[in-house]
Amino acid sequence: MEDTLLKALVWTNYKLFVVLCLIVPLILSIWSLTAKIQSIQRLLLIFWRVASLMAIAIYLLIPVWQIGYLAWFLGHILVVISLWFWVDINDEIRDLPKSPLRLTLRSWRWAMTFYGTISSIAFIPVLRCTFSPDAKVETFCRVWLEAPWQYKSIFHANSTPGFLGFLGITGLVIYFIYLFYFLTFRLIKQGRIALEQ
Repeated sequence: MEDTLLKALVWTNYKLFVVLCLIVPLILSIWSLTAKIQSIQRLLLIFWRVASLMAIAIYLLIPVWQIGYLAWFLGHILVVISLWFWVDINDEIRDLPKSPLRLTLRSWRWAMTFYGTISSIAFIPVLRCTFSPDAKVETFCRVWLEAPWQYKSIFHANSTPGFLGFLGITGLVIYFIYLFYFLTFRLIKQGRIALEQ
């Protein structure tokens, strides 16, 4: 019974991830482009850059490279921070006239914040899978691998797990090089102003 509940919770988490981190922001991105609202476009561009860590985590989990668990956890935290961090974008969005786009964006930001926070807190016990030599067979860890494996079977049926893991680790290295650059140069120079991000 506990395994069934755990599996249901994990799959619910992945489904919320698809809706809140892929479908809704994609709709908002297209909507903001057609409405030509640059502040929302910039916020969503930053979101996509930061949220790519969760996509990288999926590729790392396919071959059971356990750093994927840590990347998944950090991705949720960084996304929540990125949605509210930028003072200039927050001010510009707050000053926008009331519209369905503004309301949808605001609702999504709060939903994403709630999801990301709760998901991160709930995921803390799973971080032990990062260091477990039995992550591939241990039920508590393995249940988090089922969605990435299903994703592979749908979108990368002819690719080996090792190759997809290589793509994931390459993405992770690039991600952290950019994050290091941002933290050591851009953040110090620009502070919480997004400018041309």
